[in-house]
Order: sequence, then C-alpha cells, then structure tokens
Amino acid sequence: MAKLIKEKKFRFEVPEGKKKERLDLYLTHAIENATRSKVQKLIDADLVTVNKLPVKANYLIKPNDIIEATLPITPRPEDVEPEDIPLEIIYEDDYLIVVNKPAGMVAHPAYANYTGTLVNALLHHTKNLSGLNEPGRPGIIHRLDKDTSGLLVVAKNDFTHAKIAEQFNNRTVEREYHAVCWGKFKDQSGEIAANIVRSKRDRKKFSTSETEGRHALTLYKVLEEFEFTSYLKINLKTGRTHQIRVHLSGIGKPVFGDPTYGGRQIIYGSDQPKIKNRIQNLLGLMQRQALHAKTIGFFHPQKKEKMLFNSELPEDMKLLIEKLRVHQ
Repeated sequence: MAKLIKEKKFRFEVPEGKKKERLDLYLTHAIENATRSKVQKLIDADLVTVNKLPVKANYLIKPNDIIEATLPITPRPEDVEPEDIPLEIIYEDDYLIVVNKPAGMVAHPAYANYTGTLVNALLHHTKNLSGLNEPGRPGIIHRLDKDTSGLLVVAKNDFTHAKIAEQFNNRTVEREYHAVCWGKFKDQSGEIAANIVRSKRDRKKFSTSETEGRHALTLYKVLEEFEFTSYLKINLKTGRTHQIRVHLSGIGKPVFGDPTYGGRQIIYGSDQPKIKNRIQNLLGLMQRQALHAKTIGFFHPQKKEKMLFNSELPEDMKLLIEKLRVHQ
C-alpha cells in the first residue's frame, strides 16, 4: 500500500490596498517558519497556485489574488519507507557503498518524489546509513541529476560521510563522466571555465555568467566524432549543480537529449529531411540527457587507501553511440 504523504495546505486572499510584491517574498512572511528558498522550491514544484494557476516566484501579487500552497512535510528518516528496488552495487564494505544509479531514479525523497528513490532502495538493503544530512537523506554524500546515470558513493556511518564529504569540498575526488553532445570541437581537449548562476527566468535552470555565480571548471577530451555530435570524456574540477549540462550548453554544444538545456532541439540538419528524420529517431531512442558518471575515485577514510571504481555505459547510451557510428 502506498504511504500517505502528510502535507499542510494554506490559502491566502491578498487584501485590498496591498502593494505589489513578489510571490515568494509574500509567502515567506505569510507562512510561519518558511524560508525564501523553501518557498521557491514549492513554487518550482507547482505546489503554489494563484487563482488556480501555477506561476513563477517573481509573480507580483495583486489585491484579491487567491494564493493556495501545499506544503509537504519532509519525512524523517524513520518515515521514509524501505522499498524493494533492485540496486546495482559496484562495491560494498562495512563503511560505504558504491552504487550505479540508473537514469530516472531520484537520489532522495523530495517534493513530488517521495517513493522510488535511491534512499528508499538503500533502506531496504541496509539498516546502516549515516545521519549527518537533514531528515530524509540518510547516507547521501553527493547526488546525480534524476536523468543522469552513474556512480554514487553512499556512507554507512557519520565518520565515513564526513571524511568523504571533505574530499568533495577539497576537490580531491576523481570524477569522470561520459557524454554525447551536439557539435564538433576545434580542439580535441580543453577546458570550460565559466561561473554558474541560477537562471533569473526559470529557477529550475542554471546558466553561465561572467560576473555572477560561482566559479566552475570542466575539462573535456573528445573520444570520438560523428556526423553532427561528439562523444566526450569529462572531468569535473568543481561540483556545481548541472555543471556539465550548463557548460556544454553555454558553448553551443548541449548534451544530446537534454530537455532542459537545448539538447532536444535539432541543431544540425533540420533543413535536410533525411538527416532530420534520423535525428528524431535518435532522440526517440535517447529519452534523457546522454550523460553518465562513469568513474569515481576517493581515499577510503577507514581502509586508508585510494579506491577507484568504473562502470559500463548504460544500454541507451551504448545504442546511441552505435547508431551514430553508422553515419560517421
């Protein structure tokens, strides 16, 4: 039986004479103990409506607007139900687990994703998970986007969690991704250095900026070139949200299939019916961004040795590359 998710519902009618104000600011003051960040997440998840319609955080409220908000109650660790979901475990010992996350799986329970997550699966697999995180995220040291596949390290105790998190903060964790992106590169290897900032137009997205945001550095190497795409090996020197996807999109070479950053637009051959049809078939095959966290390496804080783990490309990316090779 599905677990009933607890939630609070709020309804506000903007009074006459109220000056125009951003929706997120209004709700931050209207809902007890709310933060602006939390309110923005609610709005992004379409859990806030104005006059029965979803709106953006920067919507300016007006007198007589009816604002309705649904506030899910974040589950405590003991409230997150174990689920018998198969896990591809690459490595496990008494201190940590390295798991190969499939595309489509969310790392931990959050708005609109309370079941079917990696945490639900982990709780069924083991009772030993670290508790350093906020409630509902036991064991999770780092994350991958829902539709990015690949390797994740999970901590079984707080000491291991803290020490590996420290390595992420110090940028000493080795991370190699493989991706298929649009376009070809003048240089077969190089770097993309550009600040990453949350988009002002859409808070679910990020963009590059010369003056705002946080420094981000991505290294790439072209492994293969195809007719209108490239197969890349990518190493992260920083770990910003959506970093690879934003950086590649920022230089006009979005990850193939990426619905958020332009990877599902037909960038080449749209004026040639045969090529356009072939690309549409490839996009139909690749229902997500063609991005996989292939390798991860770190220093094991308990065993006192360097650990390096590798994973195979998932079947959808393998098939995509095979079909791209046909028309090199």
